[in-house]
Amino acid sequence: MIVIDTYHDKAVAVYGLGRTGLSAARALIAGGARVLVWDDDPNRRRDAVALGAEAAAPSSEAWAGIMALILSPGVPLTHPKPHMVVGLAERLGAEVLGDVELFARTRPVAAVATITGTNGKSTTTSLLRHILSTAGRAVQAGANLGLPVLDFDNVDATGTYVLELSSYQIDLTTGLRPQVVALLNISPDHLDRHGGMDGYIAAKRRLLQMADADAVLVLGSDDEWSAQICRNMRAAGRKVVEVAIGREIGSEIEDGLFVRDGRLYRAGGAKPVTDLNGIETLRGAHNWQNAAVAFAMAEALGLAEARIIPALRTYPGLPHRMEVVARQGDILFVNDSKATNAAAAAHALAAYENIFWIAGGIAKQGGIDALAPYFANITRAFLIGEAAESFAEKLGAGLVHELSGDLTTAVRAAHENAVAAGGGVVLLSPACASFDQFASFEARGDQFHALAQSMIGDGDNGDNGEQRRAVGGLG
Repeated sequence: MIVIDTYHDKAVAVYGLGRTGLSAARALIAGGARVLVWDDDPNRRRDAVALGAEAAAPSSEAWAGIMALILSPGVPLTHPKPHMVVGLAERLGAEVLGDVELFARTRPVAAVATITGTNGKSTTTSLLRHILSTAGRAVQAGANLGLPVLDFDNVDATGTYVLELSSYQIDLTTGLRPQVVALLNISPDHLDRHGGMDGYIAAKRRLLQMADADAVLVLGSDDEWSAQICRNMRAAGRKVVEVAIGREIGSEIEDGLFVRDGRLYRAGGAKPVTDLNGIETLRGAHNWQNAAVAFAMAEALGLAEARIIPALRTYPGLPHRMEVVARQGDILFVNDSKATNAAAAAHALAAYENIFWIAGGIAKQGGIDALAPYFANITRAFLIGEAAESFAEKLGAGLVHELSGDLTTAVRAAHENAVAAGGGVVLLSPACASFDQFASFEARGDQFHALAQSMIGDGDNGDNGEQRRAVGGLG
């Protein structure tokens, strides 16, 4: 734990007691602060009180004298409108910040590397952690992914903190000074929380602006918003490493990487640095971007190419994201439960062929219309949950499908069909939220994993359970 002693003998309020809120309360209490907490969930309040906090519903009387409000990233700061506790804090003269800003104010001596973007943050964070750890570096990774930043162990000057940051967390942070920053990509997301696309882009850009003047900025340039930021930062004299997928970066770019047909090149280079094809946990163009960004960040942190490339090949992957959970001969079981919308499911459908596709749940806006270009990769679909019938109508006669109803029925049927076909990929990539039948996408993915194991028995089947636990240890 990172102890926050800035508020020793002072009152601080913590609103929202999820992972980050409880972590902040614990760190502040350890530093001698008087911590007032509130959450609508009485069980969470009880957990915080057990740590030594005081439960106090927000009011001018109960919160009088607080020096700061530590706000959960999930609570609106500015849009659609500020939460009432934000206005209360302002009336009380208390600053509003998040747990990442508390971390920043401890002035960590270790290098700080931060990763943001609309998609790919978690994979890139865990991959960079794996590369650094494999090279023998002390590393703590988390923030938006898994382990809250104040639950990190203290790392000395030879180590690295790797932070995945959401736009919400960036909005609550002003003093972070990372030495390496990555912006993967930008697409419309969380627009209600940022007052539109301009506000969302501004939040991502702010992380780059907070960085040290001599920080290395690793910037994806495959979408126009990110490409414009890349151009602006280079024009401002910042040290930029551009990353492009599917197109070559010109030789006039001093620092840059691109991936073509799965091979990683340096700008202007004719010979590939390495071949990413065949790395099961980094399949697809989206993962090539993640790998290229992690490669560039590792180099910026002082690792040689020869130490990075072997680590790419041993990356275990993240649970529920195109995760290979079992094999049986030529049959592969892939858990992509994190794909809760069509855009996310497209990555897996593009990465495989001869797919026995399990899809359905609570459909998002747009359904599966965007997946039509990938239907040629699907041999048969098995539909579950609330969306099963509407998805069946979309698929029509153009794609063989059946209404399985529940995941157990779907996995069994998909396995039987794969066996009859002599092989294939049993893929859970639902393109839907899970809440009609499961508590979370993690619960859905865990059941798929267990079912896959039951389909093929307990033999040597390529299960990466140890890898799941190792990645889970990241937080």
